[in-house]
Amino acid sequence: MHDLTRGALTSIGINVETNTTRAFALEISPTATIFYLLTLKLCYSTYLITSILKNLFVSFRELQEPIFNRHDAVSQPLNFYFTSSVAKPFLACNREKPHITAVFLGHLDHGKSTTADQLIYQYGRVSGNPIAEYGSMLSLSSDLLCAGARPHDNHSPQEAGPSYKYGWVIEKLRAERKRGITIDISLCTFETPKFVVTVIDAPGHRDYIKNTITGASQADCAILVTSATNGEFEAGVDQGGQSRQHLVLAYTLGVRQLIVAVNKMDTPRYTDDCLNEIVKETSDFIKKIGYNPKAVAFVPISGLYGDNLVEESQNMPWFKGWTSETKYGVLKGKTLLDAIDALVTPSHRNATNKPLGLPIRDVKEVPDIDWNYYACMELTTAPTNITAEVVSIERNDEELHAGHAGEHVSVHIIEVEEEILPGYVAGDPNNDPPASVASFSAQVIILSHSGEISPGYTATVDCLTAHIPCRLSRILHKKDRRTGRPTEQSPDSIKVGDCAIVEMVSTKPMCVEPYSKNPCLGRFIIRK
Repeated sequence: MHDLTRGALTSIGINVETNTTRAFALEISPTATIFYLLTLKLCYSTYLITSILKNLFVSFRELQEPIFNRHDAVSQPLNFYFTSSVAKPFLACNREKPHITAVFLGHLDHGKSTTADQLIYQYGRVSGNPIAEYGSMLSLSSDLLCAGARPHDNHSPQEAGPSYKYGWVIEKLRAERKRGITIDISLCTFETPKFVVTVIDAPGHRDYIKNTITGASQADCAILVTSATNGEFEAGVDQGGQSRQHLVLAYTLGVRQLIVAVNKMDTPRYTDDCLNEIVKETSDFIKKIGYNPKAVAFVPISGLYGDNLVEESQNMPWFKGWTSETKYGVLKGKTLLDAIDALVTPSHRNATNKPLGLPIRDVKEVPDIDWNYYACMELTTAPTNITAEVVSIERNDEELHAGHAGEHVSVHIIEVEEEILPGYVAGDPNNDPPASVASFSAQVIILSHSGEISPGYTATVDCLTAHIPCRLSRILHKKDRRTGRPTEQSPDSIKVGDCAIVEMVSTKPMCVEPYSKNPCLGRFIIRK
């Protein structure tokens, strides 16, 4: 057994501490050589990724040297096969600026997508004109209805309401555009004066909590969007509200930087009394989760009208700005953009001695193309031990010669004769490549669960991009949460509030690592 991790769960809060590195043996029928388009997130502590056409999204633990360098060895330009159904900004980001990833969290209909997309749209960083597209679709849908036609999936944006025109910017699935909610995570990248920021818009509906976990897993900062509208704020922070649950997930997954955007300030007519009440109540519940309210910037905004997103709003003259007391000093600002620029670059972004770690979120097989390339790196995947050559790497349709920690990029690989699946982890075959486990020991803290949990209990373990059913095989002992000392050996069961060391058995191949070695692959969520 190896010392594994810390983590937590929604139903069970989890801290993995030890694991058995006995790999699964898989029998996969070889197929003809195929090409894969992989989309990765590069970051030191294996984070998460993004998705573009069933692409492979991963994270780099660290990248000192270019993944490849074409030099003059290419006889002609590479034939890239890359399409994206996501309306996202295509810009050549400043390579000198540090990269940071912010996930937008919050209850359903509190305005996460509208706020995220309005922020990006005000920067003019969106390809095409998605707002005009939204208007055209709305007009067409209205015309069809007036003519007596039945609404079609492609013509129903009016059902989502006026605020969704900005959510239209990066919502990519037809189901999302029809229903006006976010289902999968959406990503966009833009530049602030200090950072290159990747924005992750996570779903607020409880039915898609798995995708929210995926988004929070790769974030350096959480931006909680809460509504100032009467009744909506309470729904988000009440027991079972998604605002509360999302922050528990984010904190469990290691996201320690938090910004609270109090949205829809236009509905109570920009009153300071409303803001003060929300700040007080939000401070109380985020403190219980583990965040320090004094270090959190509370920014009153209107995602629909753009108040306090990029420029100071004239509708709230009483707002003198937010203050954040951190270990780096007292920070102040007026807008959401100011709060983002006040974030601290995670230390793992500067790591220079860590092996490569690439959690795979999605994979896309692309047509057999006559490639001309000069490759100088291979990737190997766990748990299936597939090795493939890297052909190219790009970000936002911009060809790159290297990937760096924290970046979201797309990578083409070739010479793949077996199937690569989401949840796998890729790495450098010559430098501590990732390995799979059959079982592991974990420190778990039960945060929410009805009844007691006994050996034989089976639930889904969410670790970065992997979502694998695991069975609780044995409860070794309970621990005192404050001192860490064992309190009861081999108990029959555990319940809400208990901290215990347990043994888990994975029902499918799974890649986890000791928390001391890699916190991102050493913490996870368990949910029923």
